[in-house]
Amino acid sequence: MNMESSFIHTFLISFVEMLYLVGAFIAVGFLLGFLEKYSNTYLVRAFGRQGVLLTAWIGTPIHEIGHLIQCILWRHKVTKVKLLQVNSSDGVLGYVEHQYNRTSMYQQVGNFFIGLGPLFSGIGSLILGMYLLVPQSYATFKAQIHQHIALGKVDINVLKTIGGAVIAISRSLFTLHNLMTPSFWVFIVLAISISSHIALSKADIRNSANGLVMIFSLLVLFNIVAVFLHVNSYKMIVQLGEYNTYVLAFSSIAVLFSLVTLVFSYLLYKVKIT
Repeated sequence: MNMESSFIHTFLISFVEMLYLVGAFIAVGFLLGFLEKYSNTYLVRAFGRQGVLLTAWIGTPIHEIGHLIQCILWRHKVTKVKLLQVNSSDGVLGYVEHQYNRTSMYQQVGNFFIGLGPLFSGIGSLILGMYLLVPQSYATFKAQIHQHIALGKVDINVLKTIGGAVIAISRSLFTLHNLMTPSFWVFIVLAISISSHIALSKADIRNSANGLVMIFSLLVLFNIVAVFLHVNSYKMIVQLGEYNTYVLAFSSIAVLFSLVTLVFSYLLYKVKIT
């Protein structure tokens, strides 16, 4: 293999390894963004911009707290925080401004996770809300994770398992007993508010892309060193990426309630126009 082919091979392997490591986060982020876009579209059509503001009081602060926590973890300097603003001329509901050392690889990688911060805070808040307000459904969720989800490659069988877990959770959540329980409806309001603002903004995506470039660069460097050391770097990364089964399992909760939010928004829109 000549030098040029070797470099091309290294770049391709690094790209595939990057997908193993962070592809699940990216896929979930885009899926939630797609669902949120249509949910908010129906809310705006039904109630104008005030429709989005109805859920922003809860959803936006949790979104921004996700950015803030990741800034702290990745040692970025937070210069300004606005958890919620309802009268912004540009329509921005909240933001976290931060600075970082551009010579620090750690802080540059952090851009990726800071951009994805709302996914972590949103999913965490949904699970916490389930634990506090609908404990029986939380117990079902926990049991499904322990019994059916394990480290492994993401394939069709894993996706079927996660799909089955989501169905089991849905059945435990939407029961006659819960429908007659006030805490269930409090949870639904919280879940819809969080899910309506869990997706990434364009600025979030740009910030994550900067971190993704550094992650890719580090993988290229890692693979070059691995060649000289005769180490199977691809096998190591694939094994490390097995945590994606848990990423998808926990993310399925956010996807579930984003779908609920979409249906709820559509029904409100249909009622409004009839």
